Amino acid sequence: MEALFNTQAKFRDERGLFKLEAIRNQNYSKNGTKSYVRALKRYGFQPTKPGPYHHKTKIAEDDRKKILGHPRHYTGLVKSLSADLGHGGHAEVTADDEQNDMEYLCEITIGTPPQKAVMDFDTGSSDLWVRSTGLSPGLLGIATSKHHTFDPKKSSTFKRREDLAWQISYGDGSSASGDVGTDVVEIAGLVIENQAIELTKHVSSQFAKGAQDGLLGLAFPQINTVTKDGTPHPQATPVVNMIKQHDIPKEAELFTVALYSSRDKGKKSFYTFGWIDQDLVKGKEIAWVDIDNSQGFWMFDSESAKVNGETVTVSGNKAIADTGTTLALVSDEVCKALYAKIKGSSYSYKYQGYLIPSDIDLEDLPEFSVAVGDKQFVIQKEDLLFAPAEEGQIYGGVQSRGTMPFDILGDVFLKSVYAIFDQGRNRFGAVPKIEKTQVITMPPDQTQSQ
Repeated sequence: MEALFNTQAKFRDERGLFKLEAIRNQNYSKNGTKSYVRALKRYGFQPTKPGPYHHKTKIAEDDRKKILGHPRHYTGLVKSLSADLGHGGHAEVTADDEQNDMEYLCEITIGTPPQKAVMDFDTGSSDLWVRSTGLSPGLLGIATSKHHTFDPKKSSTFKRREDLAWQISYGDGSSASGDVGTDVVEIAGLVIENQAIELTKHVSSQFAKGAQDGLLGLAFPQINTVTKDGTPHPQATPVVNMIKQHDIPKEAELFTVALYSSRDKGKKSFYTFGWIDQDLVKGKEIAWVDIDNSQGFWMFDSESAKVNGETVTVSGNKAIADTGTTLALVSDEVCKALYAKIKGSSYSYKYQGYLIPSDIDLEDLPEFSVAVGDKQFVIQKEDLLFAPAEEGQIYGGVQSRGTMPFDILGDVFLKSVYAIFDQGRNRFGAVPKIEKTQVITMPPDQTQSQ
């Protein structure tokens, strides 16, 4: 391992690479239910615990003509107007129902000369899309008032691909779509040539409201949404191109992420590409687990959890590491075991999640861990408390995954580890990163959620 670190350090110094700071979005305000709604929309699972939000079969409003004698139906995310799911009707889920901003944003440049873009780095998707001057006039005005807008006409290296298009659609009806081209992208000192750039031409209000200029996917290419003549034609992600173009050494075809909470004073979140930060692994063993990337995700075995040392076995279970999800979503069995050990906790229909008393003492929170392969990793106690809910209650950071067939370990989990995404060797590595001082009081910038 020492030889590997030396090789990486030499490469980093020769290429002038640096830690890419994941800047905390100053407009971000944690909201438990809205974060859960975002996950519902993102992954399309049906909740198994009661609450206002669920998926319902609907008739498309823009096409009421029958297709082969049948109406055109689709499954969409709706909000119940009554606690009685059978009565009271439903409302459309709007941009105000979900968390549109992301907590961490990273700066990259695109084109020649370079144009700045502040991006959401997402290990749960594989598109690189950016707000562009091709946006429809109404949305372009909204975007340019607070965003950087990429202008392909001002880049001498941009090449439009007339045969390609892209579109992302979610269960609440929100979407983004547009044209595709290739250009030079710089990330953390690495210059990637001929990277597919997806330019926004149409974007719904849910996308327009976020602080980010776009999204940079770090999952596997098969879930990239680019099409050619209406047929899937996935494009390489930046990391795949780094490997193909030999931008990073064979020994380190990887990227890493260290996320910190706003409660961790003086700590800066960051990503690295092509090298591992030795300060965070010194004296520790990296726990490696093989990845199953058949679904495009960073998916690994996670067949158990522990609550105060008591094991909850979930045979055959898998989990994904996803920087694009804020919460940690696990099976109902694991949720039940965790909250049974938290005095005064309860499930709320209104907030569609488990709540924890805000006056709980640190020692009354259990030690909770989840498996990464055959090793358990603790989720630090401060992150079991996610965001204020109703007076005297805090929305828990660990919630139900509903009908999802695997766990989604988002930022609530990732803040407790230094995560290593080794794409070259198709494995995921983790090192514990628990803060010595656990702060369980909500920061002053967090207000009551609803």
